[in-house]
Amino acid sequence: MKITVLQENLSKGLGIVGRAVSTRSTLPVLANVLLATDEGRLKLSATNLEIVVTCWVGAKVLEEGSITIPARTLTDLVNTFPPEVIELTLDEKSQSVHVNCARFEANIKGIDAEEFPLVPEPQQENQIRLNLALFKEMISQVTFAAATDDTRPVLTGVLTQLEGSELTMAATDGFRLSLSKAQFPGFVDRSLKAIIPARALNEVARVSSDDEEEISLSLPAGRNQVVFDMGNTVIVSQLIDGNYPDYTSVIPGEAKTRTVLGTAELLKACKTADIFARESSHTARVAIDPGDEVLRGHATIAATSAETGDNVAQVDASVDGDAVEIAFNVKYMTEVLNVITTPQVALETRSPMEPGVIKPVGEEKSGFLHVIMPMHFGR
Repeated sequence: MKITVLQENLSKGLGIVGRAVSTRSTLPVLANVLLATDEGRLKLSATNLEIVVTCWVGAKVLEEGSITIPARTLTDLVNTFPPEVIELTLDEKSQSVHVNCARFEANIKGIDAEEFPLVPEPQQENQIRLNLALFKEMISQVTFAAATDDTRPVLTGVLTQLEGSELTMAATDGFRLSLSKAQFPGFVDRSLKAIIPARALNEVARVSSDDEEEISLSLPAGRNQVVFDMGNTVIVSQLIDGNYPDYTSVIPGEAKTRTVLGTAELLKACKTADIFARESSHTARVAIDPGDEVLRGHATIAATSAETGDNVAQVDASVDGDAVEIAFNVKYMTEVLNVITTPQVALETRSPMEPGVIKPVGEEKSGFLHVIMPMHFGR
């Protein structure tokens, strides 16, 4: 193998695949990145056996070949190089790669490409085309609500369903639920359902380029995998086995109080409250007051810490319904408000002991809602 590639392109490609490199595996080859020539381009692949990330970068191929070399070593080396042309030459006898850029030279010992796990190829059939910008927005709306520990593996994933022309994504950690629905231009004859690891979806959002308008999603039969094809980048992830809980049962019925607030103002109030609430499981009181002829409606967010003190913040609101006071995890509220892009947000409540629902306001067709469970507090 002998190729030349721009330092900028190689650095970007290594940055895309780098997060899939395994750092704890007993298999040394999993700490490596696969370099292979492929139809006049350089293919880079990395895997931790749960997710495979592959990308192609423009290169001039002088001799065909493939090799795996330590990802961290190559990445650190390339990032120190000037923005010049890099020449990579494989010595098959020693299984090492000679790297040359401007006045810099290095030799990196590698492992035969035959020892690298098989990289799955995307399938052309059964692909569903999705608008990339919309799909990334849906990912941001749900993945933060997935569990981060493996106590219940299914909760570390996002339940993804395709039915007709509708895509539904749901994530919950048992204390909150994020649900996002959207229409896609295609149509599926039979409904598809899979639990996709939240980490894999976050990788899709991270590596996708703004230059790409579409992304294809496929669930190859018999492989228990999901494939995301973005043209120059392909991500393949294992699916999570198990039965996802029936999240529809936790979505409250019709609200008794609907409170509309400024998103930025409420976010700032929640961030301030969490300074004091973080010492008490992030618990803060949210008191809704419809107001009267003299005082306009408002929401009061208050938090108390036995060690550091307390704070109260008041946010103007349009309240339709009765006054109510509920304790919420204010950190969870901050996280959902961070992904809402509309100027206003609605908080729908029924009683102090029932979940609250947070929705964006102004996007009548928006299929996003967030359910947050109440917390207990003393009086």
